[in-house]
Amino acid sequence: MLIKQIQSNQIVQTKIYIMKHILIILILTTISYNAQTVSLEAAAQCRATSNCPNFNYIKDINNSLNKYISTWKGNYNGKIYELNFIKKINIGEDIKKDKLIGRIKITDSNGNIIYNTFYESDDAQTRFKGDNFQPDLKAYMMNFTGDSPQGCINYGTVYLRIKPETPNKMSILYLADYDIVQGECPNSFVSTFPEKQTISLIKQ
Repeated sequence: MLIKQIQSNQIVQTKIYIMKHILIILILTTISYNAQTVSLEAAAQCRATSNCPNFNYIKDINNSLNKYISTWKGNYNGKIYELNFIKKINIGEDIKKDKLIGRIKITDSNGNIIYNTFYESDDAQTRFKGDNFQPDLKAYMMNFTGDSPQGCINYGTVYLRIKPETPNKMSILYLADYDIVQGECPNSFVSTFPEKQTISLIKQ
């Protein structure tokens, strides 16, 4: 009698275990089924209203990133800025995204290199990656992190803008993040990009 009761309990537990796993599979399947692919533009605009659909892939459906893919060059305050952009497709963890990856070379008027990630083979180590367009779709935003001593901020958002009437010209604007940092930043510190200053670049 005891053996039959034990066997009966084991059968019930096994059924419960199976039903739990079936339920989990159904939930995941439903989530996956309801998730969809949206364009970069749709994701940018819905983010401004916090009314986004359930998506798992933000795709460059309209090839809006293609106009940035190149090397761009310009001068500002005695420095030469060279930026190179490539497009990466379907990358990320939970939500996949098409985005730009940037590389930077900055030299002074004598040709001395101030900053250089042009020859960094690992895209993750360039520390210059795309986010998405602004809600008005006029500029593409990229997250940048540069070198800095303790107490200094050298990271923020770089806004890339190409006007339709001048496809071979790009303007960039860097806005630093204003996080609280420990320590006092040396007066000699200069951020990689000048903050709140527009730099004009020409497609090479």
